[in-house]
Order: sequence, then C-alpha cells, then structure tokens
Amino acid sequence: MLPVLLFPQFDPVLVQLGPFAIRWYALAYIASLVIGWRLVRRLAARPPVVATSLQVDDFLTWATLGVVIGGRLGYVLFYQPGRFLAAPWQILQVWQGGMSFHGGMLGVAIAVAWYCRRQHIPLLGFADRIAMVAPLGLGLGRLANFINGELWGRPAPEWLPWAMIFPGGGPVARHPSQLYQALLEGAVLLGVMWLLGRSENIRCRFGLLTGVFLAGYAIARIVGELFRQPDVFLGFLVGGVTMGQVLSVPMLLAGIWLMTRARPVRSTT
Repeated sequence: MLPVLLFPQFDPVLVQLGPFAIRWYALAYIASLVIGWRLVRRLAARPPVVATSLQVDDFLTWATLGVVIGGRLGYVLFYQPGRFLAAPWQILQVWQGGMSFHGGMLGVAIAVAWYCRRQHIPLLGFADRIAMVAPLGLGLGRLANFINGELWGRPAPEWLPWAMIFPGGGPVARHPSQLYQALLEGAVLLGVMWLLGRSENIRCRFGLLTGVFLAGYAIARIVGELFRQPDVFLGFLVGGVTMGQVLSVPMLLAGIWLMTRARPVRSTT
C-alpha cells in the first residue's frame, strides 16, 4: 500500500477582524464576479458587438443577485427541501453554507434574460459572452470547496498516489474530487470556451458558445460525480446516479439544442 496524503488543514477564514470574517468561499465568488465583469467588458466589444461597457457594468449587480439567490434557492429546492420547509428562516442563513451550482447558473440565466429584454440586448449574443467567463467562477468555487475540506471524493484505490484523508471523511483515503472538478469544470472548460471564442465566425453564431458551455459543464459534472461522494442526506439515487448527474442532463440537452440551432448573424462594429 502506498502512503496517503493528509488534508493540509487550510483555515476556511482568510481574514478575521473581530466579528467580521472573509472566507475563501466568499472570496471565490467575489473574485469570479469582478474578474468576469472585466473580461465581459472586453468580450462584449468584439465583433459582433452585443452590449456597451456601461451595460456590462450595470449587469454586474444582476449577475451577483442571480448567483447568490439562484445558488441558495437551488440548494434549498434540489437538495434539502424538507429541512428548509420545516425552518424557512434558515434559507437566509447563507453564511452557514449550502449553495447549488445548478441553481446559481439558473439564477444567472434568468438575470441575463430579464436584463437583455429591458436593455434590448441580443439575448444569446450576450449569454455567449457570459458563458465564456463562467468556468472561471466554477473552478474557483471548486478550489474553495477543497480549501474548506468539504464535498470530498469517494474512497480511492490503494494504488492512487494522491489519495487523501479528509477531516470528517473518516480514516478512508479518498479521491480529491474537488480538484478533479476544478480542473474539468474550470480550467479545461475555460480553455475550450476561449479557444472557440477567438473565432469571429463562432461568435457570430449567437447561442453556440452558450450551448458549448452548457453541454461541456454537464459532461464535466457527470464525469466528476463519478469520483465525488454524494451528500450524506441524499446518497445515491435510483440506479446509482447522483443528484448532480440528474440535474446535468437537462443542461446537456439544452446545450445540444442551442448548438444545433445556432445561425450566423450579421457582424456590426
């Protein structure tokens, strides 16, 4: 048997000033929103132009609300509805953890649709620009999961050299699945999106990049879930699948539909 790694015991709190604390998880959200905002400002100005810099600036507030509200309500509805129905005031206690990536993406999708309609912005063209930076937030979020020592993986085989023992995960060496998902959902998907987004021909096909993101994330999540330990309050569903895999299937189908229907639009500068 090879020796296993022990979780490095990161402090989940980055800065503590009296009662005020900044956690790594919150920093991941803040960093992804701020960096994503700056990148979308540049992307929206590339031909075909889909929005002004001022419109992108204004959307930052909408995106923040979509991520936070959607992520929290998604966790409540998809993962622990019974618990929060019994104590609905706990829905507001976001500092205690409990966010859903699927819910967050749904919240952002609603925010994009609402904002684009109000501002008369091409919906799928603007969504494509958001999709190009979305993997950044997913990757940072998974790294924050790892730092927090949460959402660890399934038991690993004895020969795996990077198997790790997590606090709260018992004495069993496990897959560091948070890092697998950070790589697939974050780095790999981000690279694919930016490689495709460099082509004006692809950017002109409104909805294509959004479809690639949805399908790409769904595939990455389904694969990542093969190594991740299901939440203890849910466990495996029928057939041994997980809730994360089930929620990814509609995203995969929506992504394929968007890619097949994407048609070129006239480029404007």
